[in-house]
Amino acid sequence: MPLVSLTDLPAKGALLGLDPGSKTIGVAGCDAGHLIASPIETIVRGKKLAPALDRLFALYDGRKCVGLVVGLPMNMDGSEGPSAQSARALVRNILERRDVPLALWDERLSTAGAERALLEADTSRARREELIDKVAAAWILQGAIDRLNEGR
Repeated sequence: MPLVSLTDLPAKGALLGLDPGSKTIGVAGCDAGHLIASPIETIVRGKKLAPALDRLFALYDGRKCVGLVVGLPMNMDGSEGPSAQSARALVRNILERRDVPLALWDERLSTAGAERALLEADTSRARREELIDKVAAAWILQGAIDRLNEGR
């Protein structure tokens, strides 16, 4: 299945949101009604991507997910840089492995928003480093499901 637009994701059913990074993939999930996104875990990307994708699909299947939302790190001017190209490569690998509905979501400022939320919660620096990727994934997924709910 090729990439789908956000509105082409199934209207009901759990979704996973991903914050792709060069060393980790932050993972968040939402309920079947697409109301609340929550951080789940951070998957470490090793030298080979296969174990990370195995873990991703174990989470996907275990939560009975119906689609994925992957953050696309755009530059502030709307152009795509190396991070966006890396995210698109991850998407290609995911779709080569499994035919799942997958939409991209502009994640500009998601990490900054997640960092700000963690700072407001008075989270220590070490704890922020541990949480930031999965919290950013929740930020990405929440933005996507909020947009979906606006249109439905």
